[in-house]
Amino acid sequence: MAELRGVLEQAGHEDVRTHLQSGNVVLSSPLPPRKLEAQLEQQLADGLRMDVSVLVRTRAELARVVARDPLRSVVTNRAHYMVSFLSKKLPAKVARELEQAEVAPAALAVHRREIYAWYPDGSRRSPAAKLLDDRRLGVVSTARNWNTVTKLLDLLGD
Repeated sequence: MAELRGVLEQAGHEDVRTHLQSGNVVLSSPLPPRKLEAQLEQQLADGLRMDVSVLVRTRAELARVVARDPLRSVVTNRAHYMVSFLSKKLPAKVARELEQAEVAPAALAVHRREIYAWYPDGSRRSPAAKLLDDRRLGVVSTARNWNTVTKLLDLLGD
């Protein structure tokens, strides 16, 4: 992750920190999220030769994701609790289908540009996880477990 931090710092970003080896980055920028996403995508392509989609959430947005926590009453293992961050709000029909899907013992909750997913037996073989494919959703997404989501918020401070 040192190379990633270096590329972003060299591009002029401040307070660049990474979490684990997953490409999670926390940084300061005056740009609005959509412009920052495009800029970061270009900087990663130029600096690391990585053609990846970047999804940005502000500190306030991430704090709301954590505060919302719609599945808190059923989650018993935070490592099996995931949040999929979406590039845009799901089409209403797709959101309805996800919320009505029979996925027990797993659970799904859609809220704006996030999908919360509880996989009590892990996501690997869960039918619920198969519903969250980008092609099926019609948006770009990236999922993080609850431990990572809350750690990223901690890294952002108050």
